[in-house]
Amino acid sequence: MKILNATETRQALPMRETIEAMKAAYAALSGGNAELPLRTVLPIAPEEATSLFMPAYVHNPDADDALTIKIVSLFPKNPARGLDFIQAAVLVLDPRSGRSLALLEGSTLTAIRTGAASGAATDLLARPESRVVAIFGVGAQGRTQLEAVCNVREIKTVWIVDTDTARAQNFIDEMSGRAPIPADIRIAPDPKTALANADIICTATTSVKPVYDAADVRPGTHINGVGSYTLEMIENPPEMLLNASIFIDEKNAILAEAGEIVRAMREYGLVDDAMTELGNIVLGKASGRQSKEEITFFKSVGVAVQDAMAAQLALQNAEKLSLGTDVEF
Repeated sequence: MKILNATETRQALPMRETIEAMKAAYAALSGGNAELPLRTVLPIAPEEATSLFMPAYVHNPDADDALTIKIVSLFPKNPARGLDFIQAAVLVLDPRSGRSLALLEGSTLTAIRTGAASGAATDLLARPESRVVAIFGVGAQGRTQLEAVCNVREIKTVWIVDTDTARAQNFIDEMSGRAPIPADIRIAPDPKTALANADIICTATTSVKPVYDAADVRPGTHINGVGSYTLEMIENPPEMLLNASIFIDEKNAILAEAGEIVRAMREYGLVDDAMTELGNIVLGKASGRQSKEEITFFKSVGVAVQDAMAAQLALQNAEKLSLGTDVEF
């Protein structure tokens, strides 16, 4: 059994390759080649925490199948203990025998595959001439969102929005000029300033109220909403969805967990037929952006096929790069 720690997982998942793996994951899902139960949510009341169990099986007619389960735990008291808020691990199984093949550090994998999902959506939906991006939230997800977008569009200027100014400055110090990310990263004094010239918006927060106003979104903007994952979390304004073309990872997961979309359905009359799974664009069964003025919105709550395909890629690269530790199991 191979074990990959956080550093090795990062090395084994180059962003550009992971973006293509996410396209394959979404295509498998929309094409009926994946078994994907809704994730099991286990509340841990004394810690005000939650553990999520996410299994997936992907049948790939042209390559190896993938079978994984990810356990991701969200412990809000952890930062005060000097621990990361998100704790996760991905167990990879042999789809032919069920044998345990590998264990990967899951927080790193989750951050990269979530960023890569937005990279895939941006590649398929954003205007080719997009040059300015606004990032809401400067945690691990915000970092991979920026990296992914910069891998598929020639970004020149980045605006970041976060309530913690010191953390925002750390983000700039770490990310500025790290190719393909530009050196021009600025802290926005308010969301309106960040959106004034933004071609692409990425929201990676757990906010329970919109982090920007719908009226400030310019025509032609592409938006990636990846932070909220419960019905209570609403980081993007629901009313905006009525004027946008909506693309999603998987309909059942979205209806169970996407606060913005469910609120828009309940209060603004949005119908689920208005949503297109991103995988259908990859498969050529649906169209993406139709005009330069169109607002496109990609909503992802995260689905386990992403973990399966990311883990498969990581193990392939680990073999090429001699990464990881092999242990008897």
